[in-house]
Amino acid sequence: MTSLPDIPFHEIVHKLDGSFHTDILTRSLYATDASVYRKIPSAVAFPKSTEDIKKLIKFASKQQLGIIPRTAGTSLAGQCVGEGIVIDVSRHFTKILNLDLNKKQVTVQPGVIRDELNNYLQPHGLFFGPNTSTSNRCMIGGMVGNNSSGTTSIQYGVTRDKVISLKTILSDGSEAEFRSLTTEEYRDKTREKSLEGNIYKELHNILSDNTVQKNIQSEFPKESIHRRNTGYAIDALLTSELFSGNRPELNLCQLLSGSEGTLAFSTEITLQLDSLPPSKSAMVVTHYSTLEACLADVAPVMAHQLHTCEMMDKVILDCTKNNKTHQANRFFVKGDPAALLMLEVRSETEE
Repeated sequence: MTSLPDIPFHEIVHKLDGSFHTDILTRSLYATDASVYRKIPSAVAFPKSTEDIKKLIKFASKQQLGIIPRTAGTSLAGQCVGEGIVIDVSRHFTKILNLDLNKKQVTVQPGVIRDELNNYLQPHGLFFGPNTSTSNRCMIGGMVGNNSSGTTSIQYGVTRDKVISLKTILSDGSEAEFRSLTTEEYRDKTREKSLEGNIYKELHNILSDNTVQKNIQSEFPKESIHRRNTGYAIDALLTSELFSGNRPELNLCQLLSGSEGTLAFSTEITLQLDSLPPSKSAMVVTHYSTLEACLADVAPVMAHQLHTCEMMDKVILDCTKNNKTHQANRFFVKGDPAALLMLEVRSETEE
């Protein structure tokens, strides 16, 4: 969509503290992420405040345009590409708002870069565990939207496991904070006369149906597969005692994590942190003559306290043979294996 439809963008331009762009250059720059997909958006906005985002959402709703929340744009599957209005919060929503050392929790805006957050946390002996390959540029808002995991997820969990609360803006421009609620608190929410209240009410009506519960439990991936993004994580909500589970509280952040900004627009994110991992590490690299033998070893090695378990097959290994940058990095490869497992162990002492 290189030419713009007949949309009165002049109505929103001067109402924002931030900037709003409809020129073809800016729109073309935002037509892709790190994927192969291409969609030229109708406009690109750089909001400076929550009020800006509210105005943009209300305008988009009135004009029946989609909203595409965006931070660093490191998505590999076109998650922040679309023909609506791209709202980029990577410029102005970049603050670390609060650090609670007692609870080991931090509150950030969505445009905070993952590695920069951990640099800030390191003097306090803390870090945010999920670790993507783009950690030096990916941002927390995108990690929540994607439910990012990375190499450390087997030890520290995925992003969904770390989200304590989310301050958001809903589709009608109203604000809502999602956090853990007891059963009684949840029921109180369903009685509120607002979009947020209606969300809680409708979710309760749908997920209380025994047939729906059985379908979710039988068709969704096993809970033990923690690195998965297969639609909305409604199965995670069923673990609450409000439905068929035994957990005393329910947190809709589990549903919002991995929803790619389609359910709400996050403006503040509170994360659970971990203590820094042990300082000493070693990498055990097991070699295999067949891919099948390599895969067969994954379950047994995962029984140990690994910090990383990553596979490299012959296709990847062969790509490094003629790459001058990576030739020096394959010093540990012996012979011509069909696959490797890279197993990281850590401890406070070398022994």
